[in-house]
Amino acid sequence: MILTIHVLACGGPEVPTPLAALPVVTAPAVPAKPDFDELLPLLDAAGPDVAGPRLVVVGDDGALAATLTRLMRSERLHVEVAYVSAEPTPATRLYGLPVAQRAARLAVDGSASPLPLIRDDSGTALVGEATITGPDGGPLVGEAYADSERVFSGEIPRLRVTPTLDLPGVRASAGRRLLRTRWLPARAVQLGAVGAVVTRDGVTTPRALKRCSFYRDTREWLLVR
Repeated sequence: MILTIHVLACGGPEVPTPLAALPVVTAPAVPAKPDFDELLPLLDAAGPDVAGPRLVVVGDDGALAATLTRLMRSERLHVEVAYVSAEPTPATRLYGLPVAQRAARLAVDGSASPLPLIRDDSGTALVGEATITGPDGGPLVGEAYADSERVFSGEIPRLRVTPTLDLPGVRASAGRRLLRTRWLPARAVQLGAVGAVVTRDGVTTPRALKRCSFYRDTREWLLVR
């Protein structure tokens, strides 16, 4: 079957040579819902003799997370996603992905495999890492649990949350200055705080929150690896 591939170039990056002959849609560094209005009908146009479809995201982790969020909300998780970043990021390290030209070649020639879909309680996907601090980057005061196990209670410099490649799907660390980071795996991580500022895949919430959670959705997504 023929594989149909489209490229979403976010933030004005140079599209690598292996992708130059493919159809390209441009978008801001962190695309929003209107930025997908042109692209999603193209993905839906694949006929019965076309495999995929596949969407190549050229940008950073924020662009990848925004794309996965839109696919999740629009019920298009059957779309294969490839990721081309110019440099290493939390997501490329987590999934063992190359960068730059090698990533572009993988985006065309690689195969997609399912991964746990991690989202927060606002319905936004997490692909690399979320870092949670107090206001203005200060200490985080509150309490967090990874499933039924307490991650911290009191005050810590920051809380870190990342997806995992395998089930249960997400993990959390209290972020204390230790020689080794202690991660607690879970299906869900829940935080209650005096004030929590969440930076999710490089994008920071505009205001402090009292509560937030990250958890594994019942669905999976398809990443070219």
